This record gives sequence, structure tokens and C-alpha cells, in this order.
Amino acid sequence: MDALVAAALAARARAHAPYSRFAVGAAIRDEHGAIHAGCNVENAAYPQGTCAEAGAIAAMVLAGGRRIAEVVVAGAGLCTPCGGCRQKLREFSSGNTRVRMVDEAGSERLVRTLDELLPDSFGPENLGA
Repeated sequence: MDALVAAALAARARAHAPYSRFAVGAAIRDEHGAIHAGCNVENAAYPQGTCAEAGAIAAMVLAGGRRIAEVVVAGAGLCTPCGGCRQKLREFSSGNTRVRMVDEAGSERLVRTLDELLPDSFGPENLGA
């Protein structure tokens, strides 16, 4: 098992999902090769919770990373990033960034590029950034 998958699974094990019981972990490799992980954190006041991908992105930014090189999302069975997280990932990556979805055992269930998950996306370059 590679380090990115292991980090996503470790994050999933720490998720706070008392309402849905749907634990998710995410791990990001940044442009320097560092790995940053996050888990979903639910809140009794829906929709105040946060997704695993958002937590991983925040950890990356806090550590000084600015570009996502690769993503792994770990959930029960097949768990793809929600629409909001696809856009959040797009802020820090390109359309050809690979997103791997793994199950609770770390077995790869699906691999897509961000362009495949979020076609015709709107990103920083659309704003001249």
C-alpha cells in the first residue's frame, strides 16, 4: 500500500461521523511531495460539517503547499468527492490531476482525472490568476 492511500485510510479512521456513520478520509500529495490528510467532521447543525478533502486542503495550505499533485479519497465502497470538493480541489490543481478512490481496505475502486470529475471547470486562470 502506498503512503498516500495509507494516509487517507488513517484519516478515515479518525473521522467524526456520528450521524451518517459514513467516515471519509482524504490525502493529498503537494508539489513538494509532502502528504496532507483530512477527515470528514460532521456537526449536529447540518450543513456545518466539513468534508475530508477540505480538511486535507487546509492542512496542505497551512504547511505551505500550494499545488495538488495527486489525491486519494477513502470511504466505504466507492466514494467520490462531492461537487463542492471537486471545485475546492480544482482551485489547487490542474485538470489532469489524478484522483484515486479507494475502499475501506485500500483497494482502488476508481481513478479519474479532475477534468473527468469536473468537466469544463472554472478555476483561477478564468480570473486571470
